[in-house]
Amino acid sequence: MELETTIAEALRITDGEAEYDEACKTLLSEKILLSWIMKSCLEEYKDCTIEEIAEKYIEGQPQVSEVHVLPDETNASGRIRGSNSEDFSLTEGTFLYDIRFTAIAPGSGKTIRLIVNLEAQSRYNPGYPLLKRAIYYCCRMISSQYGREFVHSHFENVCKVYSIWLCTHPPVELRNTITRYHMTEENLFGCVKEDVQNYDLLTAIMICLGDSNREDTAQILRLLNVLFSTELKLNARKQILQDEFSIQMTQKLEEEMRYMCNLSQGVKEQGIEIGRAEGRVEGRAEGRAEGRAEGTLSAIKNLIAETGWPIERAMAILKIPESEQKMYRDLLKS
Repeated sequence: MELETTIAEALRITDGEAEYDEACKTLLSEKILLSWIMKSCLEEYKDCTIEEIAEKYIEGQPQVSEVHVLPDETNASGRIRGSNSEDFSLTEGTFLYDIRFTAIAPGSGKTIRLIVNLEAQSRYNPGYPLLKRAIYYCCRMISSQYGREFVHSHFENVCKVYSIWLCTHPPVELRNTITRYHMTEENLFGCVKEDVQNYDLLTAIMICLGDSNREDTAQILRLLNVLFSTELKLNARKQILQDEFSIQMTQKLEEEMRYMCNLSQGVKEQGIEIGRAEGRVEGRAEGRAEGRAEGTLSAIKNLIAETGWPIERAMAILKIPESEQKMYRDLLKS
């Protein structure tokens, strides 16, 4: 009976993780946070203030997991431009956007639409190069513009796209880094100078988080590390966001942060409970401190067995401190 309960709890963790991911997306879709990311990572906005980006350049309200996007001309009826939506093509397959919205680029002399796709990923190596997926998303966002942003041969109206990936648990060597991948002009023979806006149409950006206690890093990394910290209390996070980044805690923003924190703690506690139950079945718990470690180890095993996740993903979901992760890796190998 206890083993059945353990399996059921493992399924609850999967549901809890999905709910936590959705809460993260909702929080990230706040214009003030998107504005910080845009100013820090997008060339078009580096000279703008956060307030200008949020109030003047982001169009409408970013949407999260709401609308189907049908890019094929054969599926033209009922098209709706949405964000964190499912993009379905009869010929190219199905995938999901987390947050998707449009923005206006300043200082260009004309209006340019930017379609920005933000994906929060806790796993940097999900079985394929994440960068390739980011580039594919860029290409997909460009190809899906036909029939919406331009028709027939009016390719001059193709909008620039960004695919920004926020990785919350990257490999050690990538932590606290921001990397941009984009198109550039290279003359192989002769000298040609094309207008940059005619080829600089897609950019992938990888933001890899690290330690929330580090202050000697880029502002945007400091902000996001604090926002998603599992070590800082909610009040401490709020204070840092207000003092260092002038982000005022509106009731809505505070509620979203609190909800995300509660879900994170809930998923962790459920995982530990699974481990404790499994530990009782196997009779491994020896003492209070050892029992906690055994319970956590069993929770990791259960998540791996039930979901097929790698150990890094399981430990990330259970919010196991980095200082303890090597111990659990060694225990799993023994």
